[in-house]
Amino acid sequence: MGRRSLVLLLLVFIKCLIIAAQTNNNDAAALNALQSSWKNTPSNWVGSDPCGSGWVGIECTNSRVTSIVLTNMNLTGQLSGDIGSLSELQTLDLSSNKLMTGPLPQEIVNLKNLSSLCLTGCGFSGPIPNGIGSLQQLLYLALTSNRFSGPIPNSIGNLSNLYYLDLTDNQLSGSIPVSSGTIPGLDMLLQTRHFHLGKNQLSGTIPPQLFSSNMRLLHVLLDNNNFSGIIPSTLGLVQTLEVVRLDRNSLSGTVPPNISNIANLHELALSNNSLTGPMPNLTGMNRLNYVDMSINSFDISDVPPWISSLQSLTTLMMENAQLEGPIPANLFSLPDLQTVELSNNHLNGTLNISTTYSNLLQSIDLQNNSITDFVPITGGNNITILLEGNPTCEKTDQKTQSYCNSSQSSSTNSMSRNNNCLQVSCSSGEVASPNCKCAYPYKGTLFFRALSAFDLGNSTYYVTVEEYLMQTLKSYELPVDSVSLSNPTIDSFGYLGLSLEVFPSSEDRFNKTGITMIGYVLNNLSFRPPLLFGPYFLIADTYDFYAGSNKRISSGIIIGAVVGGSLLLLLLVLAGVYAFHQKKRARMAIEQNNPFANWDLNMGNGSAPQLKGARRFSFEELKKYTNNFSDANGVGSGGYGKVYQGTLSTGQRIAIKRAQKDSMQGGNEFKTEIELLSRVHHKNLVTLEGFCFEQAEQMLVYEYIPNGTVMDSLSGKSGIKLDWMSRLRVALGAARGLVYLHEHANPPIIHRDIKSNNILLDESLNAKVADFGLSKPKLDSERNHVTTQVKGTVGYMDPEYYMTQQLTEKSDVYSFGVLLLELITGRRPIERGKYIVKEVRDAMDKTKELYDLHEILDPAIGLGTKLKGLEKFVDLAMRCVEETGAKRPTMGEVVKEIENIMQLSGLNPIAESAYTSETYEEAGKGHSHHPYSDDGFNYSGSFPPSRLIEPK
Repeated sequence: MGRRSLVLLLLVFIKCLIIAAQTNNNDAAALNALQSSWKNTPSNWVGSDPCGSGWVGIECTNSRVTSIVLTNMNLTGQLSGDIGSLSELQTLDLSSNKLMTGPLPQEIVNLKNLSSLCLTGCGFSGPIPNGIGSLQQLLYLALTSNRFSGPIPNSIGNLSNLYYLDLTDNQLSGSIPVSSGTIPGLDMLLQTRHFHLGKNQLSGTIPPQLFSSNMRLLHVLLDNNNFSGIIPSTLGLVQTLEVVRLDRNSLSGTVPPNISNIANLHELALSNNSLTGPMPNLTGMNRLNYVDMSINSFDISDVPPWISSLQSLTTLMMENAQLEGPIPANLFSLPDLQTVELSNNHLNGTLNISTTYSNLLQSIDLQNNSITDFVPITGGNNITILLEGNPTCEKTDQKTQSYCNSSQSSSTNSMSRNNNCLQVSCSSGEVASPNCKCAYPYKGTLFFRALSAFDLGNSTYYVTVEEYLMQTLKSYELPVDSVSLSNPTIDSFGYLGLSLEVFPSSEDRFNKTGITMIGYVLNNLSFRPPLLFGPYFLIADTYDFYAGSNKRISSGIIIGAVVGGSLLLLLLVLAGVYAFHQKKRARMAIEQNNPFANWDLNMGNGSAPQLKGARRFSFEELKKYTNNFSDANGVGSGGYGKVYQGTLSTGQRIAIKRAQKDSMQGGNEFKTEIELLSRVHHKNLVTLEGFCFEQAEQMLVYEYIPNGTVMDSLSGKSGIKLDWMSRLRVALGAARGLVYLHEHANPPIIHRDIKSNNILLDESLNAKVADFGLSKPKLDSERNHVTTQVKGTVGYMDPEYYMTQQLTEKSDVYSFGVLLLELITGRRPIERGKYIVKEVRDAMDKTKELYDLHEILDPAIGLGTKLKGLEKFVDLAMRCVEETGAKRPTMGEVVKEIENIMQLSGLNPIAESAYTSETYEEAGKGHSHHPYSDDGFNYSGSFPPSRLIEPK
């Protein structure tokens, strides 16, 4: 072969690489520039095609980089201005990279599509860019545990969609910014649920303007700052509050009496201030479980009688709170009481808890009071009681003396979680997991911020947290074997620290994708701890991916592998050119290596489907995964065929839709459908995992959705009760899925069969649109409509489409309107010969409450409660089912209207994806309600499971 031929082959090779590239040129250049400014980037960050090459931590949509998640990668360097070139970026999570330093570049304000920015546990410094307020899509902003200084930017007040604001543990100074004239401030964040501003150097007064009755705040954490002045009475206007921490400041004056109006408050910490006046009266705050009024200058008073009315109280902290007089006999009988801290007061008389006390009581600290007599507990309950510094300790009674030694308070903080693994011998650096497997665990510390008193030696609490945490990690299909929490400590800021170890399941260590996903899940509020623990943040340790000298990979090996791979690719190209001139050998090679070689030429065009993310399954594989398509694995059936559930070898559950012989499509139609479905990816659409097309079979393989259809829930078949709030979330999720199909899919897609049987509910009752068998892509040549044979489901079908055979997006809107009516009535579209649209239209009377639809509404929706927004919901449904498409709204307009209705009902439409209905949670999981059960933000889902088992 001559030199000219070799040059031509190299040009062919380069052209092939260019054609194969899947990454936008600007995005690829930006990522390569970031890589050049960082050390310790993942080893597979090579080449100029990050999307096509599957760079660790990089997710793409339609050639654009939409997500960078590189948690705990030991990255070193600064975040350069090149980040601003990634204009489609939605998620940026660089948390737990302690050596990421320097300021945030001003160019970050160019990321107009950014919805999640998480830099927790890094080393960034300098001021927060004031332009951050221009990121209008931002939902989640966590800059926790860095070294940011200067004031909080006023412009953050412009982030009208912001759900979570966490600036904890920095060096921020100045006052809390509030709006004035054209200058924005934090008081404008009406939809934000979290103000986490603790452990800074903020000063000045807490502005009264900061709070209003229009806010939806759950957590106000202003602890460990330098605030002075009074607690503003406007705090009592925020009825949604569940946690308030104002402790460890220099606040003075009286506590506003209207604070007792916050009926949902669970935790109130006002300790370590200079508050004066009477102790606040908290009567009526029946959900309070944690109260800390310690170390203030309140007026001398008796133990407040209202304490006995707080039936949910678990922890009472009133150290050095100017209390005097006898201790009420019923103080310790509150049913959930666990910890009482009343030391350094002026309490006197006899302490008698011999008969009436909570079964959960763990500790009572009455040191340095004036208790003269003590009647010990009978029955041998293991309760720590501290009486040192009281007159009763001067007596010689041996029973009393045993409570007068403060040394008994030092309960052990160590927890031997692996006692059954003491005989397991692990190599250097490895740790025995709770399941006695030696591995290199993911390590870090979870810091919980709404807890300041706790029986640290009681491992029961940590077992519960471990169970919650394990469930969360497994729900993301992460390769996790077990988790362990240990070494509880309370620091000087009142934060509980728990050492965390997460152990890998199959190998002895996690790969880099696994590590990034664990960090991502723990940083974006996907994990919600149980009642006592509250909001948290994670500081992860550096993970050694190559622990053990025999497994360390040198840079020479990496370079050699890259060079070798390039040479191998070149040889393959040369072999392909040679095979072009050897047709017989080429056919043999295709038959051996092309997974679609058996594509039936009589049914299709013979070419392999162009898939994005979906894979081809063999018939034998699916036969194995479904136990030979046994009836026990069947989960449903329809006109198309039967649906079976199965489990892949990775543990992932799948649903297999198997066509009956008489309902199979032609090969071209089947190929077009799987190509179409493999291109749509949205959290409210059921994901196509792959297909099977062999042995005269047509099967589609989807992700498994565990809670069935909306129809099943409305009919009572699934056992899941959907109340008004959950039905709003179902409507919003399904609408968002349709908006994606209509406006963001390429080409746009008309579903053509929207109905309650095609809306599925996942484990968190999030709605997912399914069954795209009748879907039609809308090409550029079909800008107004698609002329096609009428197909759909009777009762949901657009009458205009039926009459004209012209299919438009408004046909889906009509079907969606019928679905909305189905959600509020619980009735099928056609029932006993009556059509739901006509029935609602005839019964409506807009002059009466709920439009006088009481007899039609589904009783399970909660008719005994105030159904806020229902009239607007009915109005929206009736607009969707207008006779002509021109009068119907677009699905984008439908989404906005449902979001407005949700806000009227007291819901945050941004957080709906993490919702689990209270009825379902109680029936299916057995967990009681706690302050964080509605408080989830789980942005952007998880990586594809196949990315979690990459070779090391």
